[in-house]
Amino acid sequence: MPGTTLATPQDAAFDLLVIGAGPTGMACAIEAQKAGFKAVLIDKGCLCNSLFHYPAHMTFFTTSELLEIGGIPFPSPNAKPTRDEALEYYRQVAAYYRLDVRQYQRVERVDGADGAFTAHTVDRFGRPGSQGARKLAVATGYYDLPNWMGVPGETLSKVHHYYYDPHPYFGLDVAVIGGKNSAAIAALELWRHGARVTLIHREDAMHPHVKYWIKPDIENRIKNGEITAFFRSTVAEITPDSVVLETPEGRQTLRNDFVFAMTGYHPDFGFLERLGVRFAGEARRPVCNPETLESNVPGIYLAGVIVAGSRTNEIFIENGRFHGRQIATALAAKLKPQAEENEGAGPAAPLH
Repeated sequence: MPGTTLATPQDAAFDLLVIGAGPTGMACAIEAQKAGFKAVLIDKGCLCNSLFHYPAHMTFFTTSELLEIGGIPFPSPNAKPTRDEALEYYRQVAAYYRLDVRQYQRVERVDGADGAFTAHTVDRFGRPGSQGARKLAVATGYYDLPNWMGVPGETLSKVHHYYYDPHPYFGLDVAVIGGKNSAAIAALELWRHGARVTLIHREDAMHPHVKYWIKPDIENRIKNGEITAFFRSTVAEITPDSVVLETPEGRQTLRNDFVFAMTGYHPDFGFLERLGVRFAGEARRPVCNPETLESNVPGIYLAGVIVAGSRTNEIFIENGRFHGRQIATALAAKLKPQAEENEGAGPAAPLH
């Protein structure tokens, strides 16, 4: 895409290396550039990788102006923007600011210390690389690590922890596990596109925070028998042809072709631990300064949802996007930009 480059060993060190090229990571790089620093983003997937893997027809809960970063307006003809509109917007922002985005580079480990970090990477072909930076910002989100149920058969190829499109499941028996927004959306779309859907949830009813326009829809489909629901029930086993449930009426075996385990996701605590970041409380919140977002490890900053630990419902794009400004302000108080590294860091031509 315009504005991206390939990493080479000869690259000069950056002022800020951002791990994670989602909206929050982009905001970190943009605000750092605005403050005169040279920034680079590294992501194991594509630009806005988590957003790309959202359901194909997803509509955001929020309005477009609350998703804006870098002071660039997000125009949308809809009251609430779609996934595709958001991807287009963030691509345009990346091009406008000429962000240096190293896509499909997984950070395996980080060496060094404040002022001289080295991130060691592996690309999608297994080739190693490295990149130096004076400071690090970790904005890795949480969508890449699903919460596993720990039941036999969960690793079968028919079991998915992400829902994308309903078409491949027409005429098939599909189980959806969960009771929040992702489960409700998947169940409704699958049913509307011809799948025979069974929803399984361990609680008494759908979660009260399901989006207000979705909750009555899923509840009415269940009430009318169009979607079969097992509440106060859990999955005991998954086989190639069935799912076995523990229900209030006892164990039941259901015919099944595919399973969508929409059981939530969690941050990569292991990666943060390897960086030396400490955690506090039951929610495993990473230790960091609430003003600067610098962690207990000098020179390593945290941004986005990972700041909330396991309470992933507290930080979204809407509030995580401001973390970039906090980090840039902290950098400006500690670093003097290297003038020779600032050439070409400004914005490109205006968007059309």
